[in-house]
Order: sequence, then structure tokens, then C-alpha cells
Amino acid sequence: MKTLDLFKKLALASALAVAVGGVAVPASAADTVKIAEVVELTGPGTTAGTNFKNGADLAIKEINAAGGILGRQIEVTSADTQTNPGIAKGLSQKAIDDDVFAVFGPVFSGSIMVSMATTEAAGVPNFIGGEAAAITEKGNPYVFRTSLTQADAMPKVARYLDGRPDINSVAVIFVNNDFGKGGRDAIIEALKKTHVKVVEDISTSTGQVDFSAAVLKAKQSNADAIFAYLNEEESARLLRELKKQGWDKPVIGETTLTGQKVIELAGPAAEGAIAHVGLTVDAPIRGMKKFSEDFQKAYGYVSDHNGIKGYTGIYILKAAIEKAGKFDRELVTKTLHGIHISTKDHPGVLMDVSIDDKGDLDRESFLVQVDNGRQKVREILPPLGKK
Repeated sequence: MKTLDLFKKLALASALAVAVGGVAVPASAADTVKIAEVVELTGPGTTAGTNFKNGADLAIKEINAAGGILGRQIEVTSADTQTNPGIAKGLSQKAIDDDVFAVFGPVFSGSIMVSMATTEAAGVPNFIGGEAAAITEKGNPYVFRTSLTQADAMPKVARYLDGRPDINSVAVIFVNNDFGKGGRDAIIEALKKTHVKVVEDISTSTGQVDFSAAVLKAKQSNADAIFAYLNEEESARLLRELKKQGWDKPVIGETTLTGQKVIELAGPAAEGAIAHVGLTVDAPIRGMKKFSEDFQKAYGYVSDHNGIKGYTGIYILKAAIEKAGKFDRELVTKTLHGIHISTKDHPGVLMDVSIDDKGDLDRESFLVQVDNGRQKVREILPPLGKK
């Protein structure tokens, strides 16, 4: 009897220790909803994937502490794609075999283009961080963005360039992968409707270290500005090389160019860089400051846009499940198409957001400039639906 009592005490102590550590121990599978994170935790996508995962985990912790979704706690697993599309596809299948309700990730567009067919075949909602326009042009009803698509973002960049009389020509420097090529195509197409001409088109590689030749080529083109569209680490290397070679003209880009990790890696070379960003912790909107403070307290660094994507993506799923009223993947998928989620009803989404029938979202965005090591919002741009 004493042995049995001791066993019961040890079991209770163990359960309490786990609960204190932040991991919920469900009474049964019916008490939880499973979510899988399939993200880049190593390889060239480490920065993006880690931020996305940490943002999602922060939201999950908050939601579980507040009682979960329709009374269920979120049970989450994380897997590293190693920034490899083949591995991403295999891990997505593993998550499906584990009967997850939804998959979050990958972030890199190339991996998404491969893995999303797996979640589509299984009818599992897939929240992704990629911005390549081609992702939602495939007709996959189960894929949902957590950021603006390139097709929506680049016209805003083009309008900004068109409004600058000092910029009549640009050199485009892009990374030669699905993400980079999609952005390159979108900005070139958008600029056709402006007075700005593309005088140089410079391709670079994923993981490229030396940008001296690319910068020299841009300088020799006599372009009035550079439009840069690369991954985070490469963006920082480009900015450092531009400073080294004495480039003193505008450097303009999209979200990744002025991400906090890029600013930290590039140092003073990032000063003055301008970008259109869909998400930034420096946005002057209700809720963003608290998110930024909570993220920094939890992980010890400032979140970039990918952290916000993961965080708001979880809250978007929560809003859709609650609107559907039950844990039915097909019903939740249908509910997500055409949904409008307000911060009044769901503060965790941080900004009012709408999702269309393709899985693309629409919300406010920002024009920022790096000033003293941080993004400074110069202008709040309205949702496309309110142009």
C-alpha cells in the first residue's frame, strides 16, 4: 500500500512539474487539437523559420493559458526542414500521419511549392510564411498565407518609386530561387506602369557570400537606385558590400531588406534602407507593442516579420475554428475563405485582416526606413480593398 501511495505521489509530482514547464498533459486526445510546425530551423532559412516558430509558440502559449480553442488545449510539435524542399514534404506527410488539425510552415516559398501538395491531398489547412505569388495561383484550397503576396506588395513599391522624381532608373538585385524570382518578376511588371526603368537585372544565389561583383555591376549601370530582393542573410551581406564600395544612392526593397535580423547583421550599412513591409514590430498600432515586448521577453531578441506571421497565423486559425463552431477541417477551410477578422473581436491578429477565396490576405502595410538601427514607419498604407 505504501508503495502504491508513493507511486501516486511521484506521478502527481511529475505531472505538476510538466505543467509548470508549460507543456499541457491532456486527459485524452479529445481534450487537445494538434498543430504541427514544419519550419526551417537550420540551413539558409534558419532566421525566417526560427522567428516563425517562436511567434507561433508564443500565441499557442497565450491561447492555452486562456483556456484553449473551444475548450481544447493546443498540442504542438516542431520539425526542422533543414531548408530542404524534399525534407519539408516528408515532414508534412509525417504530420498528417500524426492526424494534426493544421500545419504551420514552411516559410521558404520553394519548400512550400513542394510540400503543400501533401497537405492538400490530405485536406489539412496549411498556414505558410512564403510570399511567392505562384503559391496561391495553383488553386490549392487548403493553403493560407500569413503575409501579403508579392503580387499585392510590389505595386505598392512601384507607386512609391514612381512618386520619387529623383529615381528614373533602378538596378534589380534578386536571389535566384522561387521567392526571389517571384519578387523580381512582380516588381518588373509593376514598374512597367511607372516612369521608372529597369537598367540592370542581377541574379544572385541562395547563401551567396560575396556580393562585390553584383554591386559593381549595379554601379556601372548608373542606376538611380537599387531594388534588392534577397533572403535575410544575403540582404545583410549586400548592404555591407554597398557601403564598402561607397554606394550613396537609395536602396529600396521589400520586407526582408529591413528585417530586424538584417539590421543587426548589416550594422551601420543598413542605415537609410527603405522597404515596403507587411508586418513590423515598430508599427504604431494597438497590440503590436505588447507582442514585441512579450516576444523579446520570451526569446531574448526582437522579432522580425516572420515572428509576427507565426503569431497572427495561429490567431487566424483560432478565429476560424470559433466561427465554424467545431473542429472540422473542411468546414474551417471553407470558413477561412472570405473571412474578415477584426482586432475588436480577436486582438491576437494584431491588425484587421481579410482572406480571399485563394488564401491570400489583405490588411494594412507600411513603408519603413532604417533609422538608428530600427525600422521607422514613414507611412501606413491601406489594404488593397480600400485603395
